[in-house]
Amino acid sequence: MYPDKRIRILIADDEPNIVQFLELGLLGEGYDVHTAQDGEEALQAARDFKPHVAILDVMMPERSGFEVCKAIKDSGDKIAVIMLTAKDDVTDKVRGLTLGADDYMVKPFSFDELLARIQARLRNQFPDLLSAVAYGPFLIDDRKNEITYMDRVLELSPTEYDLLKFLVMNHGAVLSKTTILDKVWSYDFGGENNIVEVYIRSLREKLGDKEHRLIRTLRGAGYRVDLP
Repeated sequence: MYPDKRIRILIADDEPNIVQFLELGLLGEGYDVHTAQDGEEALQAARDFKPHVAILDVMMPERSGFEVCKAIKDSGDKIAVIMLTAKDDVTDKVRGLTLGADDYMVKPFSFDELLARIQARLRNQFPDLLSAVAYGPFLIDDRKNEITYMDRVLELSPTEYDLLKFLVMNHGAVLSKTTILDKVWSYDFGGENNIVEVYIRSLREKLGDKEHRLIRTLRGAGYRVDLP
């Protein structure tokens, strides 16, 4: 629905376990992900998918990550390239950076570190994308403190904005009332015990969610947002 606001990431690696791990993790973070298992496929995906960030393994069949990186940079497409390698070799790092790579990571690495590197590249090269991110029919724009649902801007109070953003960004997960109070109202909240229910009811009204199919109540467990 908002193809211009989705952050697209290409993962190119010939190790299926790594590809699957990164794909699932990045999809869970709300990114639009495309994968490739050799250099030729990666280069074609860079042309067709037009990623904002390309994560390229150095050693791949058909074409190496170095070759793919050079071809991407020579094309003039605005794509941030993060190179992956199984060895901490200064020569490889220098070669990759010389060919235009924007960052370099050595396997094994933590997923949180990769996320931080991706965010750094996006802040540097695509700052506007970070202010508005799409989750299914929702578009969350932190720059405007605005949430759009089905092409309609919702009229939300600051607390409603924070609550809906938290629910949507954690879609698919069951969120207990205690967790919601902690994350949205913080530990020192001293208000009414049913404050979460009151705000959930208000959000459902504004979303037209009369049958509670969008924000679901799981009795005794909490709430869960289900997105298409």
